[in-house]
Amino acid sequence: MTGSTTVKLFAISLLISTASACAPIVAVHGNFVEPERLEQIHEGISRKADIADILGTPTAVGTFDPNVWYYVGQRTEKVAFYPPTVVDRQVLVMHFGDAGVVQKIEKLDATTGVDVAIIDRTTPTAGKDLSFLEQMLGNVGRFSGNKKDSGPGH
Repeated sequence: MTGSTTVKLFAISLLISTASACAPIVAVHGNFVEPERLEQIHEGISRKADIADILGTPTAVGTFDPNVWYYVGQRTEKVAFYPPTVVDRQVLVMHFGDAGVVQKIEKLDATTGVDVAIIDRTTPTAGKDLSFLEQMLGNVGRFSGNKKDSGPGH
């Protein structure tokens, strides 16, 4: 190979590796239900066992009502070193009657969600805040080096 061919191959490989680094990385988290599976479920007919066979186990079961199942999933994309962005979010809520038959299916997406502001607070505790030096010097003299009885209970 000549020098110019080597330089061209290096430039092409550098260009390809740079372009591939900018390609988004797609990640799916949770239980993202495909429309084909959802079409297999019918209100008033499908039972809990049918839902578990079609969709798998739910992401969560209602805390106060075990007859409500939640399937939560989200798709994100990440480019290079930037934080991931949510491309698609879906929450599927299955309401069952007392007999275990689907009564209602709700499909929620990112447009129906509400952003919740996270508050950064600390819980106050009783006692005194000690500096590192106070912690280190506070234990000086508390422990004796003379241990005559090292058995249980001493």
